[in-house]
Amino acid sequence: MPAPLSGGHSGPQQFLRLVGFITLPILILDQLSKLYIARHLALHQDIVLIPNYLDITYTLNPGAAFSMFAGMPAWFRSSFLLALAAGAIVVLLVLLFRDPRLNLTSIALAMILAGAIGNLIDRLWRGPVLDFILMHYYGYAWPVFNVADSAITVGVVLILLASLKPGDGRPTVD
Repeated sequence: MPAPLSGGHSGPQQFLRLVGFITLPILILDQLSKLYIARHLALHQDIVLIPNYLDITYTLNPGAAFSMFAGMPAWFRSSFLLALAAGAIVVLLVLLFRDPRLNLTSIALAMILAGAIGNLIDRLWRGPVLDFILMHYYGYAWPVFNVADSAITVGVVLILLASLKPGDGRPTVD
């Protein structure tokens, strides 16, 4: 069992701090941005922010990341993606609760948790996930994404970076 943080913070308190200061703000930003886009743009409407580099484009993604599974039957896709998201959320919650240390990995897991919850809310509320950030270089485009996707991606990159550190790969944040 991991040792509690110095300063007398217990595992449950550290868990609540991670969720309260990382997961919830990202989740709120994700949901508010999606709500704003849905209320102020028409589906497939495009607003150029930085010509040839960054647009806001309202899309709905019935699949997973990069539209994976979008061609599958709707009943299978919905069931599979809901179960996958729910399972990932449970695993992330357990991982965060079991290790009370504040480190790069726990911050990353809290970010991934926010993204997973944000996209699960979309699937439960809308069906497809609302995406709106389009990064491109002239005609070459990255798939449209959202704040939740960004949190998941940054979280995964942080975990990869933490794994490159000597020792247990879990540097403590002071």
